[in-house]
Amino acid sequence: MSISAAVPARVLTVAGSDSGGGAGIQADLKTMLALGTHGMSVLTAVTAQNSLGVRGAWELPAEAVRAQYRSVVDDIGVQAVKTGMLSSAVLVETVAELLAGTDAPVVVDPVGVSKHGDPLLAAEALDSVRTKLLPTATVATPNLDEVAQLTGIGVRDEADMRTAAAALLDFGPRWVVVKGGHLPGDPVDLLTDGTEEHWLRAPRHDNRHTHGTGCTLASAIACGLALGQDVPTAVRGAKAYVTGAIEAGFPLGAGIGPVDHGWRTRIG
Repeated sequence: MSISAAVPARVLTVAGSDSGGGAGIQADLKTMLALGTHGMSVLTAVTAQNSLGVRGAWELPAEAVRAQYRSVVDDIGVQAVKTGMLSSAVLVETVAELLAGTDAPVVVDPVGVSKHGDPLLAAEALDSVRTKLLPTATVATPNLDEVAQLTGIGVRDEADMRTAAAALLDFGPRWVVVKGGHLPGDPVDLLTDGTEEHWLRAPRHDNRHTHGTGCTLASAIACGLALGQDVPTAVRGAKAYVTGAIEAGFPLGAGIGPVDHGWRTRIG
């Protein structure tokens, strides 16, 4: 059997490690493989976490983050970059500077808290996210907690989602996905660039094993962009992939289990 030597699209994640394997770098790389791209990583922090929560987090030095990034980008190159847990103002500003000099679409997941409510971003880093990181983003993908952190807007309904998206766009990303999965009823996300609006709806699956959904969505969007899709197409494809992964989420440990990144390989 011959093996194709074709080089897949290259996607880089800049994020923290989840020792439980459900979120962070681990979720990103699983998503990238599942969607037919070559995943690469820049580790920003190491966490000790499991299905019950985050027990500890240790940030890497800025020079280690910069060296990883330059090693990958300068030699291998990237066709999209995704950011996740950046932990501190120093790392946010370091990564923002690197992204500003990279000619590739960027998906910013402005990670603030874990699925279990554990803080993953220092409060003093929020201003750096607003003024340094978000302006580099092709797409920003905050959940409602992160929307409130960044804008002060509490989202209660779809009208609030539109207001929050406008406030986020003022920080400089080209597109914003306001993720409304925490609202009552079936999940709805709003994708907008301030001109176009796309309301993305999906059925709500009765499954509490949803660890890693935010990381997975942002990585899936980055994969679509790396494959040459426009933003609405990439986001719709990512939404469909994550919806299937949530439906197939499985229990691990005594708490919240992960989504199933390989769900498409287990159909049929």
